[in-house]
Amino acid sequence: MPENETAASTNSSRTPWNKGKLIGARPPLRPRHVWSIRTRLMIEGRTRDLAMFNLAIDSKLRGCDVVAIKVEDVAPNGYTIDRATVRQRKTGRPVKFELTDQTRQAVDDYLKETGNKPGDFLFTSRRAIGRGLTARQYARLASEWVASIGLDPRIYSTHSLRRTKVTLIYRRTGNLRGCPALARAHEDREHRPLSRH
Repeated sequence: MPENETAASTNSSRTPWNKGKLIGARPPLRPRHVWSIRTRLMIEGRTRDLAMFNLAIDSKLRGCDVVAIKVEDVAPNGYTIDRATVRQRKTGRPVKFELTDQTRQAVDDYLKETGNKPGDFLFTSRRAIGRGLTARQYARLASEWVASIGLDPRIYSTHSLRRTKVTLIYRRTGNLRGCPALARAHEDREHRPLSRH
């Protein structure tokens, strides 16, 4: 009996692993947050950070994928292209994304400044020549950008904009018309013949 009491008291005194930690999906940066960070980076003349931030926002890639981007992925001919495709590390799937005018301009300015050539990492490390930034270095930079406008860096991240997918729009609105891809999938399911088992 005393052994059971001590075991119960030991279990009740353990703190959960996630106590005090923020878990679950992070909310995306809002357009006003994005503009605030962009403006701050432009005023401070941080060309590399501005190009990296804009590319992260446009692509919605994870940090490990942003730092793995090579020059030829976005600027194969020396100037930035309108659309790019990058293969994700985690899933192995290619991600296509469009680059906005401001992102293209920021990347072009950065390339002029650094002189990086196709085959080089787009965002090179300042310490190790010829190597790209690490995901940890990117995470530190992203936290700094978010904190610079007064937000909690533990809550917001640049890739969290990927959570604005059609499934989440449907979950929030319940309207299939607002999500053409989801509506097509729903129609296909309705007209698909039942499989016989």
